[in-house]
Amino acid sequence: MRVVAGEFRGRKLKAVPGSGTRPTTDKVKEALFNIIGPYFDGGMSLDLYAGSGGLSIEAVSRGIKRAVLIDHHYQAIKTIRDNVTVTKSENQFEIYKQEAQKALNLLAKRQVQFTLVFLDPPYAQQKIVTDLETLRTLNLLADQALIVAETDKNAKLPQQIPGFEFVRQQDYGITVLTIYRFLKGNE
Repeated sequence: MRVVAGEFRGRKLKAVPGSGTRPTTDKVKEALFNIIGPYFDGGMSLDLYAGSGGLSIEAVSRGIKRAVLIDHHYQAIKTIRDNVTVTKSENQFEIYKQEAQKALNLLAKRQVQFTLVFLDPPYAQQKIVTDLETLRTLNLLADQALIVAETDKNAKLPQQIPGFEFVRQQDYGITVLTIYRFLKGNE
């Protein structure tokens, strides 16, 4: 794994040891950022099931100002910290070892809003629609925020979710990317 483009381009990233976490491949990562916009002009991102942290590191490399990475597995947090160190821009990343729902509640107390959200939970525990509703309810999304959900083909995410516009769905082998845009006021 490596950073595909931007400030940290070419830097090698570690994968989380073991078979419990599957990193987004460089091919899928590159395709994803070609879809959502190759570069960003600031904003904050949230990676709720961060794994190795590769998506957030790529987003910061391409212009996201600050990234919040959440995972509840010790090995994932250790890997994220190692990968963030490779960027030499550790101050642009916040890393929390926390369950997803608890982390969202804590972030809501800080009154932060995200412009880009990555949702890549373990395939067997798809909670993406619930996560989207929680993000909306807790006011954690900026208007026009993009939400990227990574699932397997069996997930079958809906195109209609209150408050969200379906942008696109794309298959990459067993991986499916589904992208939504949050429309503040359309809830």
